Amino acid sequence: MNYIKRFRVDPGSKVDLGKVDAGFKDQHESHEHALPEIEAYNQKLHDLQYLMYAEGKRSLLICLQGRDAAGKDGTINHVLGAMNPQGCPVTGFKVPSKEEAAHDFLWRYHQHTPSRGQVAIFNRSHYEDVLVVRVHKMVPKDVWSQRYEHINNFEKLLYDNGTHILKFYLHIDAEEQLERFKTRIVDPARHWKISEGDYAERPFWDAYTAAFEDALSKCSTKHAPWFIIPSNHKWFRNLAISRIVSETLESLDMKFPEPTIDINEIKKKYHAIVEEEGGEKRKAAW
Repeated sequence: MNYIKRFRVDPGSKVDLGKVDAGFKDQHESHEHALPEIEAYNQKLHDLQYLMYAEGKRSLLICLQGRDAAGKDGTINHVLGAMNPQGCPVTGFKVPSKEEAAHDFLWRYHQHTPSRGQVAIFNRSHYEDVLVVRVHKMVPKDVWSQRYEHINNFEKLLYDNGTHILKFYLHIDAEEQLERFKTRIVDPARHWKISEGDYAERPFWDAYTAAFEDALSKCSTKHAPWFIIPSNHKWFRNLAISRIVSETLESLDMKFPEPTIDINEIKKKYHAIVEEEGGEKRKAAW
């Protein structure tokens, strides 16, 4: 199965999350069954990110969105953790600071977009300004409703300057969210994750559904596609995202840059040093 085609929101299509199976797991029976494939794609991610860093010509922005407990942190830890943090910064966006709120809504996000050679991850993103802002009526409708176009233009600007964009909506159902809340309550190691906000947002489930559906429908473009990832099974979420990111990076046909020095001359200098220091064993390796 082609995961890019299977989970991508086609531009111009109307999303109905009620028709998406959050428990989908393809042909895999269990985490153990899928583990070899997950590990293989994690290794690919590591190698491809290294290649992007070395090439230094383009970048990748990964946006993670989802309801509370959907698994944004887990995705970063288990999938994108395969990448070298030197070339893969992660930014989490919470309530805007006073300085951020004094600028246009995209200002704080633009500062954290990736430079050439980097893979940047947004844990929540510029879509918060058409999600929580909309649901809680923080600004009037005539303000947030214009932001879809601003977001599309912002992403096109990034793309035109060499940044490829992948956006993942981590799809869990209402029952799975409650189970994950329960786990946070009964597991002392997860108590720190509990917040009043998690439960305060629960009554707004339908309002968030409508907000997510509009964002996914209005802002999935050819250059910045949305993917709806079934996430009731954490291991399948990890597999699907690692596959999509890996296959996207492979499609870029990246190349290691040509050396800026004469390799043969460097070899000669190395040999000279080895002979001078009597390193016959090391010389034999050549």
